Amino acid sequence: METDRTLAHGTLLRLLRAEDAEPLARAYAQNREYLAPWEPVRPEEWYTEEGQEQAIRHSLEELFRGTALPLVLVQDGSIIGRATLSSVVRGAFQNAHLGYWIAEHAQNQGIMTQTIGVLVEIARDGLGLHRIEAATLPQNVPSQRVLEKNGFEFYGLAHKYIQIAGSWEDHRMHQRIL
Repeated sequence: METDRTLAHGTLLRLLRAEDAEPLARAYAQNREYLAPWEPVRPEEWYTEEGQEQAIRHSLEELFRGTALPLVLVQDGSIIGRATLSSVVRGAFQNAHLGYWIAEHAQNQGIMTQTIGVLVEIARDGLGLHRIEAATLPQNVPSQRVLEKNGFEFYGLAHKYIQIAGSWEDHRMHQRIL
C-alpha cells in the first residue's frame, strides 16, 4: 500500500519513522500554545525527543498490528503535522478513527484538506475500510470544514467525550462511509 504522497506547497505525506522523534518534538514544542486548546494536557516529556521516541514506538507497534496508520506531514525538511487512522477495527465493523493536526504557520493552505482526502482513499482502497469517524470540539469550525470538504457528515454530539485542555469536552461526531 502506497502512503507517500506529495501534496500542496511541496508537502510530503509519509509514514511516521523512528528517526522522526527529534523533528516531531520540535514541531510539538513550536506549536505547543497553538495546539493546547485542542489537545489533551501533555506531560513535559511529550515535548522532548525521548518523549517522542516512546510515542513513536507505540505508534509503530500499532502500525505493525494493523490497528493504526500513523503519518507525518513534512515541508522543507520539517515536520508540520500529523494525520493518523487509529483504533482500526476489522470484522463486521471495518472502521477507524481519524485524528490530525497541522502547524499554525501551515494553516489555511489546503494541506490538511488534501491530506484527509488521501487518507480517505487509503482507508477505502488500501485498507478496505467501510467507515471513518472523526470528532471535533464544537468550536473548531475550521476542522469541521476540512471534514465536510472530504465528504464527512455530522451525526451527533458526544457529551464529555474526550479530556481536552484538562476538561471533559463535548465533541461533534462526523463520519464518512467509504
